[in-house]
Amino acid sequence: MTYNQELEKAIVEIKESRAKRACIQLPDGMKPLAKEIVDALKTQTNAEIIIWLGSNFGACDIPLSLESLGIDLLLSWGHSSFRKKEGWS
Repeated sequence: MTYNQELEKAIVEIKESRAKRACIQLPDGMKPLAKEIVDALKTQTNAEIIIWLGSNFGACDIPLSLESLGIDLLLSWGHSSFRKKEGWS
């Protein structure tokens, strides 16, 4: 199966948010592609990329304690799009 990795969208998001440390969260089927994704993101953004190896059951399955790890941005791949809108808490 081929996945649309949407790397360009991720690169733009990292650059626009000026994230220095980003965490990627992948569904199980994409985890074998994690190194390829990390390499592409690091090359294009110079951000440190952390791979979340825990579960990913959708947009509501956000890893806890990311702030304590110094994560500026969470990039989660999945079937549905989810964007936190400005003004949401």
